[in-house]
Amino acid sequence: MFGMNSASVPAVEAYVRHSADCPKADVRDWKRCKCPKWLSWRQDGTTVRQSAKTRSWEKALDAARRLEEKFRRALNGEPTAVQDAITLEKAVEQYLADKKSQKIGAQWQGKIEHTLQKQLLGWAKLHNVYFLTDLTLQKLQEFRQTWTVADITAAKTQERLRSFFRWCQTLGWIANNPVAQLSRINVRQKPTDWFTDAQFAKLLDAVYLYDKRDKASAGLSPNAERLQTLLSLMRYSGLAIGDAATLERERLNEDDTLFLYRQKTGVPVFVPLPHDVAESLRNVPPGPKPNSRYFFWSGNGERKSTVADWQRAFYRLVELADIKNSDDTPKRCHLHMLRDTFAVDLLLNGAKLQDVSLLLGHSSIKITEKHYAPFVRERQDHLIEEVRKARAKAEEKRTKAKHA
Repeated sequence: MFGMNSASVPAVEAYVRHSADCPKADVRDWKRCKCPKWLSWRQDGTTVRQSAKTRSWEKALDAARRLEEKFRRALNGEPTAVQDAITLEKAVEQYLADKKSQKIGAQWQGKIEHTLQKQLLGWAKLHNVYFLTDLTLQKLQEFRQTWTVADITAAKTQERLRSFFRWCQTLGWIANNPVAQLSRINVRQKPTDWFTDAQFAKLLDAVYLYDKRDKASAGLSPNAERLQTLLSLMRYSGLAIGDAATLERERLNEDDTLFLYRQKTGVPVFVPLPHDVAESLRNVPPGPKPNSRYFFWSGNGERKSTVADWQRAFYRLVELADIKNSDDTPKRCHLHMLRDTFAVDLLLNGAKLQDVSLLLGHSSIKITEKHYAPFVRERQDHLIEEVRKARAKAEEKRTKAKHA
């Protein structure tokens, strides 16, 4: 098919065809410029050249590898569609390696690995899906029907699959992204809930009962005091439980500001803490295995383990606090509500949405809007004013019509 009459597979070389003004025009294999990348190989005694159709050196090397695979398959009389040679397991392995090289957080890496290794590969082995191209739209629909998770979890799983297949498409392993054709999962967005000042105070008061003590006793036990300090830290810093539980002591400054470096945005921010919260943090009792580097964490084991410990303590505390909604029904509480309380309190008191977004470490202000737009004081004041203006105009028209 490729006009080869020798018994060997030609070696395909990637090279750069520099533009005239490129400062590295004399270096054939310079990797960092944006000049077009080409491929060359010897065939029937002559040199053949072909555009790699990319300006990326890495993609050009991959194109060279795939072309060599085509030659090999043609020489052996096999189908020459190179994507047929890519197994699903190999594609997942390379994708996870690429994600790891991006230095993404361990939490997100773990979620991607769970989706692709445990869910996708596990299902594929049971249904004899071996090659990447075997995962058609119909197969993916069958796979999705096995999910027994909440709608928001299913939507995030589908998005991770979409990213994986988009990456495979970019490498030329598949012609189309089959997940892009999957119908969208409808997620019903629940209104953001938070703690009022009275509810949060009740939560802190319940700490006195945490170790079966009351306010008349000698004071809080070390465990209860640590829990109370952690909750106050989350409420007034906006930290998620994982970041709060593993917070380093050097992050707290003498002026009671907390230095935070948000991993998603890469933007350093300072959050001022109330003085009493900062003092409680400085003097928090040591845990069973103290570590001078951290306020709450021993530094041993995995981060998710210490998070799970604090979550169990919080839910025990919620039972003791018996917090109610305004209609006297039990309030459904979770730790993330402390972060929501931090954001809602700022917005209700006039803070700008873009500033709150930065403090929360959101990668996009759209995420902040999705959860907190109803609490933007400026927007609500504007809407109220617009309604009043509209009603005033309507009343004016009615008055004129009456006297006409």
